[in-house]
Order: sequence, then C-alpha cells, then structure tokens
Amino acid sequence: MKVTVDTSLCIGSGTCALTAPAVFDHDPDVAEVVVLDNSPPDSEREAVELAVKSCPAAVIRLLK
Repeated sequence: MKVTVDTSLCIGSGTCALTAPAVFDHDPDVAEVVVLDNSPPDSEREAVELAVKSCPAAVIRLLK
C-alpha cells in the first residue's frame, strides 16, 4: 500500500495523526500533515483507511 497526501490542501486538523500515529504526524508550525511512512505495512491498513475517511479536507489517498 502507498499513502499520498496533498499537503498544499491540508487544513492541519491532525485527525490523521490521531487515527494512524505510526503513519502520520502533525506539524503545528505549518499546520499540515507529515507522512512518517508512505509505504506502511498491511498491519496499518485499517488505521490508514480510517484516516482517509476521517480527513476533513479529503487530501489523503491510499493506493493499493
């Protein structure tokens, strides 16, 4: 699985970092997501899928 984020459209809610902390972090200085692992293991799939669904700006994409 591959995770991509359009950081230019990120609103910095931090929902992804709360939902999938092994994959995402939040940079409060620029108010946007930081991808910690753009190719996370399958064990993170459920958390990443929830982060995709929960993103208020809909900027996270999961490629299979």
